[in-house]
Amino acid sequence: MHNTNSHITKPELSIVIPLFDEEESLPELYEWIKKVTNEHNLTHEIIFADDGSRDNSWEVIKKLSESDSSVKAFRFMRNYGKSAALNEAFKICQGKVVITMDADLQDSPDEIPGLYKMIKSDGYDLVSGWKKTRHDPVSKTIPSKFFNYVTSISSGIKLHDFNCGLKAYNSKVIKSIEIYGEMHRYIPVMAKQAGFDKIGEKVVEHRARKYGTTKFGLERFINGFLDLMSILFVTRFGKKPMHFFGTWGVVMFSIGMLILLYLSVGRLAFHAYGMTSRPLFFFAIVFVLLGAQLFLTGFLAELVSRSSADRNNYLIDEKISNS
Repeated sequence: MHNTNSHITKPELSIVIPLFDEEESLPELYEWIKKVTNEHNLTHEIIFADDGSRDNSWEVIKKLSESDSSVKAFRFMRNYGKSAALNEAFKICQGKVVITMDADLQDSPDEIPGLYKMIKSDGYDLVSGWKKTRHDPVSKTIPSKFFNYVTSISSGIKLHDFNCGLKAYNSKVIKSIEIYGEMHRYIPVMAKQAGFDKIGEKVVEHRARKYGTTKFGLERFINGFLDLMSILFVTRFGKKPMHFFGTWGVVMFSIGMLILLYLSVGRLAFHAYGMTSRPLFFFAIVFVLLGAQLFLTGFLAELVSRSSADRNNYLIDEKISNS
């Protein structure tokens, strides 16, 4: 972009909008955001993250930026996904409060002041929107409710709508996490694991789609579950994989050895006892082998973890240094 924000002071608010083929909705969304931010005197920047759109979205964004220096944008060479768009946008955010919203007009900019207040005045680290009344087909709402329930139970975070694109963050949160794959659904989980535990939610308006069609299919729920397993493992055991693999390895190996000991005692006490012909013998062998493999996996993972560049990369909230 040729234009940059001319203000010397940093804006209070950064509004991040990831998009893919949304040329029809962008002008209306922009005008709506400007109306709300001007009414509430919010110094702001608007960051459009074009995820490789194939339509004229980028041309629309360039026109908007020509008349408004608060508009920033970047465009990927191809479609990398929402997580990649958000991750790159978070790198250039300057606002103390960051709000993300989708570009399809299903998220209402009228929610911006309320979300901003919850971060700025109420002290929340992260606030997730809750689309309590949704304008989506049953094929989307039912799996979404199940997905949110499982995620809430697994993570211990009491939210009704993890996947809502309308969220607000303290800038410390988005500067402390890295989003990749499809992990944008689990930003609250990553934030909590990073130490930001004041997480809340706000009921927000969910509007019917005005232009275009949804860009997500049912495969997102399968990918979402796999990503949840990944993020829970990495955040809990990323720096100590032996605690996970080693524990299960020792447990399974011990069970196998106890079974073999039982069978061996039976063989010595009763000479006619067919030790190797019993199904329990083969279960014991399987447990011993799996236990040994899990322990070895944990050992190798521990070596990889200790040699990684960020093995001692810990987040520091505040620091006092007296010289």
